[in-house]
Amino acid sequence: MKKGILLLISLFAIMLAVSACNSNQTGNVVADSGNNGDNNAKAKATIFKSESCGCCGLYASYIDQKGFDVEVVQIEDIDSIKEKYKIPAKMQSCHTTIIGDYFVEGHMPAEAIQKLLAEKPDIAGIALPGMPSGSPGMPGAKRGLFVIYAIAKDGSISEFMKI
Repeated sequence: MKKGILLLISLFAIMLAVSACNSNQTGNVVADSGNNGDNNAKAKATIFKSESCGCCGLYASYIDQKGFDVEVVQIEDIDSIKEKYKIPAKMQSCHTTIIGDYFVEGHMPAEAIQKLLAEKPDIAGIALPGMPSGSPGMPGAKRGLFVIYAIAKDGSISEFMKI
């Protein structure tokens, strides 16, 4: 009985994520708060997603709530964005966000983005590969720590942080 209820709840969460992404949301969403309280400026976050993505709308809402000036751009060929920013295949996820000079790949927790913007490392971007359960915009429970990777401008990969 409990397994049946959990399965039903999981299916509902997945359907909710799919319907949120398929709403064809485009345009600007302006957040209410600033960057970590440092000033009133808002970091622009441009999220590139495919039209068929089932979770990117929820992620855009999450980033908006964290104080970013969000723009969602639906594109037919998401791979072209990943190629443009030289995101290694093993680091890819369903959407790519551009914030300043950095790419942020996948369902990245805001804490990792805030660390990236505060420290300003000399890298191309950060990635949370795949679509981990319980990550921002994804249904399900979080299972263990999220390992966030730094991708250097030469394509090398190292650990950025664990959350």
